[in-house]
Amino acid sequence: MADEAIDFRIPLGEWAETAEDWVQEVFDTPLGWLADLMRMLFNLVTDGLAAVLPFEVPEWAPLILALVIGAAVYFITRSWKLGLGSTLMLGLILGGLHLPPWYIAALVFAGIAWLAKSWKLALGTLAGMVLIFGVDLWEEAMDTLGLVTVATLISVVVGVPLGIAAAYSKTFSTILRPILDFLQTMPPMVYLIPAIAFFSVGVVPGMVATILFSMAPSARLTELGIRGVDSEVVEAAEAFGAGTPRILRQVQLPLAVPTIMAGINQVIMLGLSMVVIAGMVGAGALGGEVTRALASNNLALGVEAGICVVVLAMFLDRITAYSGRTGSNH
Repeated sequence: MADEAIDFRIPLGEWAETAEDWVQEVFDTPLGWLADLMRMLFNLVTDGLAAVLPFEVPEWAPLILALVIGAAVYFITRSWKLGLGSTLMLGLILGGLHLPPWYIAALVFAGIAWLAKSWKLALGTLAGMVLIFGVDLWEEAMDTLGLVTVATLISVVVGVPLGIAAAYSKTFSTILRPILDFLQTMPPMVYLIPAIAFFSVGVVPGMVATILFSMAPSARLTELGIRGVDSEVVEAAEAFGAGTPRILRQVQLPLAVPTIMAGINQVIMLGLSMVVIAGMVGAGALGGEVTRALASNNLALGVEAGICVVVLAMFLDRITAYSGRTGSNH
């Protein structure tokens, strides 16, 4: 009996492998579509519209599209800083982070930082971008920015609706909470294993692992922000005949913007930390340089790549923090 007790083992890992085989067999085509979509988004951010559209795109098209979206942001928020900042960022992204000369991109980043806070932040951003170029890691830094941009976009598109649903349904919130706990407490390296199993190696598994690791804060803080809206304000809106969709759109979401933006800020910070780890599965970017430095015990390269990640993190942290404050004022 003692030997039988010692030999007792739950085949959890074997069940996981069986589940993996079943997912690959049943969802092979959708997983391929998902990989193609994520690869297309990454190419869009790094190489511009011309790299993903099947027809020739005029050079001015990304700028026009950025101006239109920036104007829409201005009319929605009534903030010229948000409108202009959105135009600058989207113009750079839609045109391709790799395409403009480094000094043009650096000046755009500095301009966004000035709009976000002050000339001091703009000067610090410009100095940071010069440092990245000076250590010859500009392309890798832009790849990192592209990875984080795509991962953040998908995390927010998935996480915010989940948070809204959880805020309106206690049952759904009860179901969602342990899933988010699982995603947040799982060691980051573990996410690489299923990502490799389903998507091989390269940029896509790195983005998938980053999304899974960083998505939880957007859902949690969206739910928290909506639940935190004063009930008297909601009751006043209901008294004036507003329905649930209108209350959500015109009352709860605007008042919850600072909390939601704090969640997006956390998504970006977690995404940057995961992108470095994702370099181990061929995602490249600065994470690839860190992995190469670790493999060769190259302290100089590791320090340079690490400092570049810090520069990007500080830049993104400041502009998202500003967006939250501005959203609360409009």
